[in-house]
Amino acid sequence: MRILITGAGGQLGHDLAAHCTAMGDDVIATDRQQLDIGDRDTVHGAVAGLRPDVVVNTAAWTAVDACEGDRSRAFRVNALGPRWFREATDLCGAHLVQLSTDYVFDGDLDRPYHEWDVPRPPSVYGRSKLAGEHEAGPSSTVVRTSWVSGVAGNNIVKTVLRLVAERPALSFVDDQRGCPTFTADLAPMIRRLAIDRRSGVHHVTNQGVASWYEFVREVVSAAGFDPDLVEPISTADLRPPRPAPRPANSVLDNVVLRESGIPLLRHYREPLRELVEALTG
Repeated sequence: MRILITGAGGQLGHDLAAHCTAMGDDVIATDRQQLDIGDRDTVHGAVAGLRPDVVVNTAAWTAVDACEGDRSRAFRVNALGPRWFREATDLCGAHLVQLSTDYVFDGDLDRPYHEWDVPRPPSVYGRSKLAGEHEAGPSSTVVRTSWVSGVAGNNIVKTVLRLVAERPALSFVDDQRGCPTFTADLAPMIRRLAIDRRSGVHHVTNQGVASWYEFVREVVSAAGFDPDLVEPISTADLRPPRPAPRPANSVLDNVVLRESGIPLLRHYREPLRELVEALTG
């Protein structure tokens, strides 16, 4: 297929472009310098000129705390961008895949969130991404994912590998839980959903649940260090406090994939080990 991928400078866009290229697709990968997704004329011009079969919009403003202070920018990119892509793809018959986030939920449930739970985002970032889901429309594929890491871009795994080599101890919160997800596994699933033109919301994460504290211990251990270097703290003890609220529970249940008979992604420990080897080898 001919596929336009936005946000190719980020970790997911990078790995998705590489995977689709390896599968023989005609890939056009753009970064934010090449394609301003918040500008309607730019988006319409790109889609009309390139005539893709599929557009995968991985581009977003993901600076969660910064979004609190600049609501206009957050909604321009994260909400209006999907609107312009929906308009443009409708005109040329292309299928739209819109990436979203676990931060659309407030984290108050005592169980994993499934695709039909009502989102109640507590942050500007989460509200802007939920608006983007709505703007993408019911015929698009919306992929909610969480705690993403990959070989490109910035992520928690790279941060931990740097810090553990510099500090005698690390502190991470133990009262926020989610599903660590890796672009090496996420990218092929996105391509599969795109090819099938599956509509609606899909939760797509690697299997397994952890707090940030537990996940960082896994990263440290995979890198050959003593996991006891990592100490648990509560979100309330973070200094300085984070401007944007985070959901305490952002575990996503992959109900739609499971009930559709699509094999779920691996447990996160496997791609974590592979990523650490790739980054340290």
